[in-house]
Amino acid sequence: MSDFNPELNVVRPGVPRIITAGEAIAWRMFDLVAALSILCFMIPFLALLVLATFISDPGPIFYSHRRIGHRGRYFHCLKFRTMRVDGDAILEAHLRASPAARREWEATHKLRDDPRVTPLGGLMRKLSLDEFPQLLNVLSGEMSLVGPRPIVEQEVHKYGYYFEHYCRVRPGLTGIWQTSGRSDTSYHQRVTMDVAYVRRKSLGLDLWLLAKTLPAVLLAKGSY
Repeated sequence: MSDFNPELNVVRPGVPRIITAGEAIAWRMFDLVAALSILCFMIPFLALLVLATFISDPGPIFYSHRRIGHRGRYFHCLKFRTMRVDGDAILEAHLRASPAARREWEATHKLRDDPRVTPLGGLMRKLSLDEFPQLLNVLSGEMSLVGPRPIVEQEVHKYGYYFEHYCRVRPGLTGIWQTSGRSDTSYHQRVTMDVAYVRRKSLGLDLWLLAKTLPAVLLAKGSY
């Protein structure tokens, strides 16, 4: 029986896998070659996104957020800015005014109808275009192309014992969760998927998940 069963949504307890030096080197070389290739191909389109982001809401182009990565180390995860410059004040006022929104935020750290997001930002999020700057995180060694999505400190307790599994690999731009419904899944399912991925990680699995990413993005299922 496999570790991950999408019908049962359970993870069997176990010791986190041992990552060999050969595996780590192969995964890192793959990330470097693939990320550089994608960046070179996408540069004209990314330049247009930079211009459109500034025109739609003048201010910083990039947004940097502190996340937990490989071996539990903190790093600054990059994105194109999709929220208004005064987003923190907007969120605070919205959560004060809406108990339902506060409950949703406390449960998932996301809002389906987020008042901070600009119209262009909403489209970028829907198509995951805002995450392209994370290719720079990949090149710097803070992230991988495929892996669990990087989490914030407030989410660690939701992993419980399985946080140790999460720390065994670099967080990724895409992965099982991102290609399996994303925000339409529960957090328990997300943890289940992350642990199953870490236990099975290989170049073959990564290539398969990368191939699944494009249709998942185009369908925008669970993306907001």
